[in-house]
Amino acid sequence: QVQLVESGGGLVQPGGSLRLSCVVSGFTAEHYRTGWFRQAPGKEREGISCISSSSGTTYYANSVKGRFTISRDNVQNTVYLQMNDLKPEDTAVYYCAVVSFCLGYVGRPMSSWGQGTQVIVSS
Repeated sequence: QVQLVESGGGLVQPGGSLRLSCVVSGFTAEHYRTGWFRQAPGKEREGISCISSSSGTTYYANSVKGRFTISRDNVQNTVYLQMNDLKPEDTAVYYCAVVSFCLGYVGRPMSSWGQGTQVIVSS
């Protein structure tokens, strides 16, 4: 059974950092494109970053480019999102999912949504 479980969120001050984890089970993460999405209060869910399968090519939305880094640990079967220089507008619930495409944008999700992990950026 394909399952992705997010963790690592929390409350952080502006300028701080967090690392989110997406533990994958039921398939080998390096064989699939994986993306990170977020949904802020009152807004639609948006794809912010993804990593392709074999090549490991990455994509970032303009809103997070230069601050967030996506990576994958093939041994741990986990995808990470390192978030630096966090801003109040990064406050959202963050989700990971297998995605259909990762080149120039984050493709549509191909797996069920998990619980997500809440990130709150506030002083």
